[in-house]
Amino acid sequence: MSDQFKTKNGIQIECIQGDITKQPDLDAVVNAANAQLMTGGGVAGAIHRAAGPELARACEPLAPIRPGEAVITEGFGLPNAHVIHCLGPVYGVDEPSDTLLANCYRNGVLLADKHGLSSIGFPALSTGAFGYPMEPAARVAFSTLVSVADQLSSVRRIRFVLFSGEDAELHRQVLSEVMGQDT
Repeated sequence: MSDQFKTKNGIQIECIQGDITKQPDLDAVVNAANAQLMTGGGVAGAIHRAAGPELARACEPLAPIRPGEAVITEGFGLPNAHVIHCLGPVYGVDEPSDTLLANCYRNGVLLADKHGLSSIGFPALSTGAFGYPMEPAARVAFSTLVSVADQLSSVRRIRFVLFSGEDAELHRQVLSEVMGQDT
């Protein structure tokens, strides 16, 4: 794991290469959910497989959700107490994509804060099957999180867990650019 991180208003934001289902030091991880909150490919499939069938049962009464919305469940078989499910926009279909993606990150971190959680792990929402280009998605994510940092009372650590080293490095670069030299 990289120890590269930036701090804003006492909140540490970091980017690592890893498996989002293996982050035992985080209170919650974020599922790149579909509208029905069911298992799928990519992050959603990995989280559902690791959490077990109880996660799908817990999601049923919460579905469907709309792009930009976030809901919370227990983590079940995951090493995290909670899963926050966010439905990102399908790039070029759900418009305005940047606003809907920003809503995912804002609603996800505010929901964690509302539940008194101190740490949360995000994947790169909407960048897989939903087609959002990685660099613009990272800019939306970090700009949004920096803009809500002063509203958070319990969240102190935000980790981006990226599958590839290349994506983790891109996120580190974008984080540095968004936060500038004053961190």
